[in-house]
Amino acid sequence: MKNYHHIETITTGEGISIVNLNDDINNAIEHSRITEGFAIISSRHTTTAVCINEFEERLLEDLKDWLKKLAPEDGKYLHNDIEQRDCPPDEPENAHSHLMVLLLGSSETVPITNRKLALGEYQSVMLIDLDGPRERTVNIQIIGEDKKSWE
Repeated sequence: MKNYHHIETITTGEGISIVNLNDDINNAIEHSRITEGFAIISSRHTTTAVCINEFEERLLEDLKDWLKKLAPEDGKYLHNDIEQRDCPPDEPENAHSHLMVLLLGSSETVPITNRKLALGEYQSVMLIDLDGPRERTVNIQIIGEDKKSWE
């Protein structure tokens, strides 16, 4: 079994920013030379999520609005009491972002078939930055075999 690791760096926008990772993951699969297996996509940050859904503009706006209702930025959170925590002086008050990640999750595992992600027609793997703008990194781990080596 082969194993290929790639770290993708992404610069995100202000507030909640959603990025389609399908092309980045498929490029990593192509470089891995693995034709059958699976891809593990995981966030390397506590305020970014990785999830699968439809990458459609109106749905993405609905998602942002829904998340803001569940964990409003101006809510009262103990994590935001910076004076009570051991952290750098420029630490942001971002408890709402940490809570949103708990709703969405930080990784996905997707099958690979014929050197492509085996997703449904409308599915996309997305990075959701809940505390941007920032430079973010995503782990892409490809595990599997080159089908040609089976023959």
